[in-house]
This record gives sequence, structure tokens and C-alpha cells, in this order.
Amino acid sequence: MDSTISPRSTTKTKTLVINALFIALTLAATMFINIRLPIMGNGGLIHLGNVPLFIAAFVFGKRTGAVAGAFGMALFDLISGWTAWAPFTFVIVGAMGYVAGLIAEKVPGKKVLVYSFAVVAALIIKIVGYYFVEVILYSNWIQPFGSIPGNVLQVAAAGIIVVPIAWRLKKIIGQM
Repeated sequence: MDSTISPRSTTKTKTLVINALFIALTLAATMFINIRLPIMGNGGLIHLGNVPLFIAAFVFGKRTGAVAGAFGMALFDLISGWTAWAPFTFVIVGAMGYVAGLIAEKVPGKKVLVYSFAVVAALIIKIVGYYFVEVILYSNWIQPFGSIPGNVLQVAAAGIIVVPIAWRLKKIIGQM
């Protein structure tokens, strides 16, 4: 019996471990580094869960970004009393991670500008996605506008943290 490990199974294992790590980091950053907002819109939460999501997307690609965002933040919703939001979060934040990673992979140019563009695209997905979810959940077209400032602050803060360091992290990890 051959006891060697094939490069393909090593790659699958490495991908699984990286995805699990970023799901856990996204969940932890959402759960433990947050501020509840009782006065804006329907309440809401400003958190740093987008930081590991963007790192995952920029450093490891669109699939890892999508998995980290979708599972990490949907798990947060499930275990923290925001259960009705979990399926929507899964789709919206998964799309944010996928699109941010896709832009980081495919758009040529200076990485700081490309990553900034990716953050803006993710922000648009978040604002539009959660706006329509709130319209559905609250049957109101006006009230969801109150959540937009919190969403902008949340994603902008993550972008400010991640954009300057993501290319350096990718370079360091690429050398390993």
C-alpha cells in the first residue's frame, strides 16, 4: 500500500483548511468585534466581519471569499438571534466575497486601486441586497434607507483596514 499523499489531495485539504479558517475568522470578527445600532433603521450591527472576508477574497480568491462570507456571517445570524436574516446574508455576503475576489483576480492594474474597486462593488451588493431584504421583511420602501449609513461604515472600515495590506499578505503567503 502506497502511503504517499498525492498533490491533488494535499491541495483539496489545504483549500478545506483555508476555507474553514476564514469561516471561523469571519464568524468571530462579526460576533466579537461589533456595535449594535438601536437607532439606525431597524437596529442593525456594525462589525468587522468584512475584514477576514476581504482578506480571503483578495488573497485566496473568489471561492474562498464567497465561502468565508456566506457561511461565516450566516452562521453568526443563526446563533445570535438574527435567524430570519441568515438565508439572505448567505446569498448577499457570499456574492460580496465572490465579486470582490473575482475583481481582485481578473481586473488588471495597481492592486490598491483594484482592491478599492472590489470593496466598492461589494458595498453596492450589500446596500442593494439588504435594502430589498428589508423591503420584503418590513413591507416598507422608506425604512430600509436608515440601514444604509451603517452598511457603508461597516464595509468602508473593512476596506480601509484590508486594502493597504492585502497585496502584502498575498505576496507573503505566495512565498510560503
